[in-house]
Amino acid sequence: MFYFDWPWIFLLIPVPIFIYWLVDPVTEEKSALIVPFYKQVAAFEDSSFIKKSTYFLINLLLLALIWLLVLLAIARPQWAGSPTAAPSSGRDLLVAVDISDSMDQQDMVIKGNPATRLEMVKYVLEDFIQRREGDRIGLILFGSNAYLQAPLTFDTKTVGQFLTEAQLGFAGPQTAIGEAIGLSVKRLQELNSSQNRVIILLTDGANTAGEIAPLDAAELAKQTDVKIYTIGIGADEMLVRGFFGSRTINPSAQLDEKTLFEIAQKTGGKYFRARETAGLEEIYTELDSLEPIIQADQWLRPTQALFYWPLALALFLTMILALLKAYPVDNMMVKT
Repeated sequence: MFYFDWPWIFLLIPVPIFIYWLVDPVTEEKSALIVPFYKQVAAFEDSSFIKKSTYFLINLLLLALIWLLVLLAIARPQWAGSPTAAPSSGRDLLVAVDISDSMDQQDMVIKGNPATRLEMVKYVLEDFIQRREGDRIGLILFGSNAYLQAPLTFDTKTVGQFLTEAQLGFAGPQTAIGEAIGLSVKRLQELNSSQNRVIILLTDGANTAGEIAPLDAAELAKQTDVKIYTIGIGADEMLVRGFFGSRTINPSAQLDEKTLFEIAQKTGGKYFRARETAGLEEIYTELDSLEPIIQADQWLRPTQALFYWPLALALFLTMILALLKAYPVDNMMVKT
């Protein structure tokens, strides 16, 4: 469907005519010249009258077309396409991922192959992010410090790419859980959004860095109606081979499950334990049910601005008019 945003602009079409009527023309005094061959000159002028009239009409037509095209561009012509369903979001979701040195622990398995904790998180979280179509999702990476890697956006592909490119050590070797929560809450507060605001925090350790205690940050999240889901990552048992044989150790001994549980409980969220890849996949499936994606209930009609077409044509005609002014009909007659 074609329409104009500002159709009232066309009321200005007769303005040049009003100016012609109301403004006195500029008078130019010319000095007289007496020539003995006046009759010959008069005859020459009479023979070129038709050419001059045609030149005047061409100039007038070009000026009128330029004026109409400029008004057409100012009226903002638009082309509206067919209505399409637009997913409406019920939440702003920030994912905070631990990339401290301990996430390099190789106690996970992906498709039968040994993998680090961070590799497992990337593998499963990538699919979860792509399923959040309709939600605004952002990414925070934290180690000794927390950093906003991707602001809240509907562009899940870009967020997934930032997650894929995350590397151990980028944010320092330690774990600042409180700072990660504090930064997440701050970014959600800045939006002044009425949507549900959710944080998903993934870590394999305890808070060992930062100036904000995790529970204090959780209290701030509670006061601002931000819900936090916490996920503890790491296997319970791991077989380690040594010089005197093999022994079983607990690679998740440093995981502070008590604090993660209290963070989730305080904010109305839930704590999950991911001991293997399948377990993390089940957690994300449960998160989909706890924080479901709202189906599309809005319709949008994509629009395309068309003002540049009449504007470009007006500029082209202006160039032609300028050429006619630079090479007037008198010069052409002299050459002929």
